[in-house]
Amino acid sequence: MGKRSRVKTRDGSPQGGVQDGVQGGDAVGPRQPCPCGSGRRYKACHGSASGPAPRIVSRPFAGMPSECDVVALRELVPAASAPLKLRDGADVPATDRAVVLCSLLPMAAPALVRDDGTVWLGLQVQHGFGDPSRELAAVLLDALQAEPGSMVGLTDAPGDGPRLQDLVADEPLEVTVHEGFEFWVADVDDPTGSVHASLEQANAAATPTARLTSVEAAYWTNVGTKEHLRWVLPHEEDALLDALARVHADGADRLVEDGRLVGMFRAHGLLVPVWDLPVGTGPEALEEPVAALETALKAALERSGEPLTDAERSSRNGLANRQVTIR
Repeated sequence: MGKRSRVKTRDGSPQGGVQDGVQGGDAVGPRQPCPCGSGRRYKACHGSASGPAPRIVSRPFAGMPSECDVVALRELVPAASAPLKLRDGADVPATDRAVVLCSLLPMAAPALVRDDGTVWLGLQVQHGFGDPSRELAAVLLDALQAEPGSMVGLTDAPGDGPRLQDLVADEPLEVTVHEGFEFWVADVDDPTGSVHASLEQANAAATPTARLTSVEAAYWTNVGTKEHLRWVLPHEEDALLDALARVHADGADRLVEDGRLVGMFRAHGLLVPVWDLPVGTGPEALEEPVAALETALKAALERSGEPLTDAERSSRNGLANRQVTIR
């Protein structure tokens, strides 16, 4: 006879009523879905000794005009920056403060307050509290109140505070992609040893990258053995997969000779198609074909809801099987 699982609360008493947001009454097995609706097993959520895991926000930067570029700078682009204008009327210490959004900061700092008071906000930081946008907002608010020369981080969950969308102006970002991280010390006569070491390490890991000008959030990169185009797209996933399947079946997604669509990332709720390109392609050769592909995608998206042909359905299945989720 199998034993019935008796789940206990953290104080050792049998579960009943509502415990940590979980409706009780019946025993919940450790491998059963958590009643809170997180989709995790109970032992990894409200039944964990450390408490429930943070609820992941699937599309944290939704609503930002440059959502796709923010995702690219956080996940794909080594060295880039963009001025960030604070929203008029936002509940921040001073809306006229200069803020710069950076892909990566020295020593992977969440934020730095420069000697002139400018706040540099780092995107490539994994706080692990479930909502990168709310985490960035909490770091920004702390940095706006910190003294010049300070490094600012986040040690506690941001709670129900504002999200980055609530603090910044509703305007597209002007992204600058840098060849390396020398912009960290462009205005510093004698960088400290730790910053210099961090600069050398970051430069060694950075791959040549360029942002295309003909479309939004498309980034070419050279990894040595081949080149890639990675294009962050804002459309709803199912509709975009259908559209990509249509243009793929028509052969309209081939950007250059010997280049091919090899799969896609899923990052922060958005799909990022990836093309392999032969070495020597460069970003300039991609501008016209990518602009033409955008036109074809828009036309295919307008057919959303129409049944796919057999060839298109086959293409869709192939694309769906070549997805990798990153956060």
